[in-house]
Amino acid sequence: MSVNANEKLDALNSWDANWSGLRVLVAGLGLSGFSAADTLIELGAVVTVLDGRDDELNRQRGETLKIVGAHEVLLGAAHVAHLPQIDGQAPELVIASPGWNPRHPVIAEAAEAGIAVWSDIELAWRVQNRAGRTAPKWLVITGTNGKTTTVGMTEAILQAQGLKAIAVGNVGTPILDAVRDPVEYDVFAVELSSFQLHYTHSISPVASVVLNIAEDHVDWHDGFENYKAAKAKIYERTQVAAIFNAEEPVTISMVEDADVIEGCRAIGFTTNTPSISMVGVVEGLLVDRAYLDDRRNSAVELIALNEISEIVPRHTAANAAAASALTRAYGVDPEAVLKGLSGFDAGAHRIQAVARKNDVLWINDSKATNPHAADASLAAFTKVIWIAGGLSKGVDYHELIAKHAQRLSSVLLIGTDIQSLRSALAEKAPEVPVFDITAQSIADDGTAPSGTQVMTRAVRKAAELAVAGDTVLMAPAAASMDQFTSYAQRGNAFISAVGDLMDSDSSDQDSNNKQQ
Repeated sequence: MSVNANEKLDALNSWDANWSGLRVLVAGLGLSGFSAADTLIELGAVVTVLDGRDDELNRQRGETLKIVGAHEVLLGAAHVAHLPQIDGQAPELVIASPGWNPRHPVIAEAAEAGIAVWSDIELAWRVQNRAGRTAPKWLVITGTNGKTTTVGMTEAILQAQGLKAIAVGNVGTPILDAVRDPVEYDVFAVELSSFQLHYTHSISPVASVVLNIAEDHVDWHDGFENYKAAKAKIYERTQVAAIFNAEEPVTISMVEDADVIEGCRAIGFTTNTPSISMVGVVEGLLVDRAYLDDRRNSAVELIALNEISEIVPRHTAANAAAASALTRAYGVDPEAVLKGLSGFDAGAHRIQAVARKNDVLWINDSKATNPHAADASLAAFTKVIWIAGGLSKGVDYHELIAKHAQRLSSVLLIGTDIQSLRSALAEKAPEVPVFDITAQSIADDGTAPSGTQVMTRAVRKAAELAVAGDTVLMAPAAASMDQFTSYAQRGNAFISAVGDLMDSDSSDQDSNNKQQ
């Protein structure tokens, strides 16, 4: 990209800048891509939209964008092999949806040509500045696990303070939709994935946090070091508080290496007793030793952990501490933290108690899509029948299995990409019985079972194995796309299967009572 092109993009730092005629390629027609394309069309840019999937949903979205003024919509695999031109010229800007990694031919060609690649987050940061409106402040959150819960807690606390706040980014409302909303928000609680951060270059949040770091998405980033580097970008240009996990030294080093705004503080969070300038836990209470004058000798009580939820595993306490640290950096009162966290509903699929019968607890944690998340789930229970497996994304399971082998009663494998998990179990937990439910469910004619069928059989097998005191934990430590459309569908399949099991048991009991 030429110097003039760079200067042109540098000048595009508000809604009221001259976006007219800018040639933009939007790569991806999911929620964020559609929102980015719609925004850029409204701004007067010449927008071409590209997606490798030519399905009904994308055709509908494409037709909508054509109606509002898209220059061209290109759908299908043939269109994503090369960087397309716009009116016979190269794009001046590419907006990359999260699924498009840097080695994708379109993105790689753009980078080689010196064309800027932005995320929808980068675009939102620029266009939120608009004459006659006050831009919202940003509190930004990333990490391998816990992002969605923490951003929801952050939103709840901010709203409890009476602020106009909304959770955006990698969760809920696309951020550009919130920017264009007639509501003038005070604060955005922004969940950022490593994919989005990779293509984000200039945001300057009030406060930022990396919740944790573990091996994940190494295929997308072409290595763990690149993944960590993308996460670390969240701290750049932070204004008030760069918040780190005091129990994970790598996040401390990220803060130390970040180029923050002068005066920005490093604030820690922990599930242990907090040191000065930390938020942490003392005798079941979440307390603040960071945002008060006499932090050397005193602390502010925020909330008792048992007021957050009936089950508060360690990672939930960590998420609450991080959300408290973020919102206190913005200036919310302790009372708002109490009100926001005590009324917070984490929603389905996150260590969700589904049933308890005959002293057997059934837990749905389908959101545990990698070993780090499953580690938190397994650590919350003593004696576990573990339903695990799925799309592994190239991660290693040996450390996870070694850590929790003693609490595993048996393991039921449900995925199609389970060789690495099976190998780790054989090496680190050889005494634990392992049942490959997917393999056992293949029909005589070789027909592969559906994910729902496999889950139903896993639940039934777990019921056969369970004894009083067991927890049946569905925390797959893998993505869901090998057998399900999403982790939510996988979780719902588990909930449904457990419900059917409970109903069946009740029917059997009723029948026995009648016979007696």
